[in-house]
Amino acid sequence: MNEAVVLTPERILEVTEDVLRRYGLAKATVVDVARALDVSHGSVYRHFPSKASLREAVAKRWLDRVKAPLEKIAQEQGPAPAKLERWLRALFAAKYSKVCDDPEMFATYLTLAREACEAVKAHKQGLVDQVAHVIADGVEQGAFDVGDAKTTALAIFDATTRYHHPAHSGEWSDAAQPARIDALLALLLRGLATNKS
Repeated sequence: MNEAVVLTPERILEVTEDVLRRYGLAKATVVDVARALDVSHGSVYRHFPSKASLREAVAKRWLDRVKAPLEKIAQEQGPAPAKLERWLRALFAAKYSKVCDDPEMFATYLTLAREACEAVKAHKQGLVDQVAHVIADGVEQGAFDVGDAKTTALAIFDATTRYHHPAHSGEWSDAAQPARIDALLALLLRGLATNKS
């Protein structure tokens, strides 16, 4: 074993993802991660005090990779209606891509996310905050007529759940999905608009 290796939490998480991909969630252990890093499992535990904390960190890392590009959209300048539509379409596409590009890892992450309740709650709150920021921009621009940006953002998040919540992933390959998304987004944007006509 090479205990002289400088371990970082990020390196451990990268290797943990590789180990999960190789062995699957049910069989992967901290010892497997340590072996892949060529260190003792105690070295891994110095960064992550338990298997549960390591698994939660892996789930958070995965969720953060979905959230980061959406944050860029939320912070862009420009008309809020177009930004909100782009943000929602990017969210749907990101979730769809996770399911289609690597279904085995998606299943693993879905299980991890179910275990990591705090990470999932924080992720959802962060996404709702991004939408609230876009809504507030729209109110400031005079494009949206809403009373409370945060409440409206949560309502939008809930109204679009079918297109981003993993529990609905079995429906995402439906050929009618794009048309349904178009209709829902048109309805949402019309409902937010200052001029409803």
